[in-house]
Formats: sequence, C-alpha cells, structure tokens
Amino acid sequence: MDLRIFTEPQQGATYETLLTVTKATEDLGFDAFFRSDHYLKMGDVDGLPGPTDAWITLAGLARETRRIRLGTLMTAATFRLPGVLAIQVAQVDQMSGGRVELGLGAGWFEDEHKAYGIPFPKEKFGRLEEQLAIVTGLWETKVGETFDFQGKYYTLSDSPALPKPAQDRIPVLIGGHGATRTPRLAGRYADEFNMPFASVEDSERQFGRVRDAVREAGRRPEDLVYSNALVVCVGKDDQEVARRAAAIGREVDELKENGLAGSPAEVVEKIGRYQEAGSQRIYLQVLDLHDLDHLELISAEVQSQLS
Repeated sequence: MDLRIFTEPQQGATYETLLTVTKATEDLGFDAFFRSDHYLKMGDVDGLPGPTDAWITLAGLARETRRIRLGTLMTAATFRLPGVLAIQVAQVDQMSGGRVELGLGAGWFEDEHKAYGIPFPKEKFGRLEEQLAIVTGLWETKVGETFDFQGKYYTLSDSPALPKPAQDRIPVLIGGHGATRTPRLAGRYADEFNMPFASVEDSERQFGRVRDAVREAGRRPEDLVYSNALVVCVGKDDQEVARRAAAIGREVDELKENGLAGSPAEVVEKIGRYQEAGSQRIYLQVLDLHDLDHLELISAEVQSQLS
C-alpha cells in the first residue's frame, strides 16, 4: 500500500510552506507529493496569502527533490488549453528526471472561474475527453512526426508534438464518482483510477465499474492502479486527535466516519478495509501544512505497519 501526501494549497500556503512539506514527504519515506489545482479558497478560511499555480509549484519542487513522485489531484481541464498543458507537464517531467504524474478532471468550482475570469463552459465532460485524447496523443507522437486532431472543442494541425516527457509514458490519473462516463474515460486513458472521499463500499463498487470499462476498452484491469483520497487526522491519543481535528475545523467523529482519523492502529485498520476493497494507494489529504509532527507520526506509526 503506497501512501502519498496530498495538499490543498488554495486554503492558504506559500511556496515555501509547500517546499517544506514536500521535503518532509521525501525525507519521511512517503511515495509522492500531490497538490490540488485550484485558484480560490473553500470554506471558512482566509486563504492567505492567495493561490499558487499547481504546475509552477511542481516545476520548482521538481528541482528541489530527487525521489518522490509529483502530481495533481486534479488539474482542471477548464484552466488550460490541452496543447499548452501537454507542454507544461512534459517540461516539468524533464525537470524532475521523470517523476511527474498528471491527474486531469473536468473542473467543477464555478466561483474560482468567475473570480479569475476563466470561462466555465456548460459542457465540460466533452472537453475533458478531447483534452485527454490531445495530451496523450501529443506525448505519444514520435519525434519527427506531426499530430493532428479535429474535435468539437479543439483543433490541432501539423503540431510537432514537442517537447517529449522524460518518461516513456507519464501516468494519467482519472477519478470521480460517476457511474458511466467516468469509468469509460478511465478505461480508455487512465493509468490510475482515483476514488476521492468515498466510503469503502462506494469505492469497491466504482472500482468494479472501472475494471469492467477497462476490459471493454481491450485493456487488462490489473494494468491500472486503483486508489483513494481521504482526509487524514492521526494522533497518539484522543487529545492529540481532537487537537488536530480542531486545527482544521472538523469534528473527530465526522473525520472517523468520512476519512482516516484516530490512533495509528485505527487508521491502519481502516486502510486495510480499503485495501480489501481493491485500493492499492492512498492519498492522505493533509490540511494543516504547518504540523510536520503529524507527518512524522504517520510515517513512524502508520506507514511502517503497511510496508
């Protein structure tokens, strides 16, 4: 079971804070550092000093780390043109020596689009499908050949399809709760399917749908990684759990119901239930980015038991 650190910088984080957390992620033996791709805070936080761009951040982190994987959960297809996104991700992959992964979703948070003048189209899923086809098509085009695409939303003509990533194939993550279209897209394009903030039972059902879609696409279900993203709040005792829950504005009982919360033993047990449902990787949503002791505890008392 891989454990990855997943952050939400739009809630309030500088690049320096993210760098500190990323270095701790690497030093403490976690598999990867991922971040959301949002431009506006959510909920009752001030969001100061303001948003950081996901791919600019990851470019910086690529040069400051050596081992861990780096990526997004999820980049919004509404934020960037697909050709530009392909260039950005390929360049960051080169800068990291081949450690980048791309999580790509349709985009959903209308307020952040309004706040920064980003178009928020009614038909988002069709755009996501075309973006997946274009980004992966550009990367797969051989050097010296060109890439063309004619879609409803995007057209590319005689693209040199450069630059190329350092990896032969950058892993593409697709996720979500949709019962039909999401599994179909994952079946065609995904290297990993992520189920965000879902119960064990819902995760098991969705993993089954995705496996069926992968087979229908002529691929092997076991070629995909199946993962979950869950908020994490671990403490040595009840008082420490309560303190960490209060620091992120959540209730302990709610966190235990909907995330990974409690003692290390409780969290290990619940991760085991997700593993039995088919999950191979957990993205730990860490909301207090200044509590590095939290990461140390998870590394020493949770990750050590799963290795």
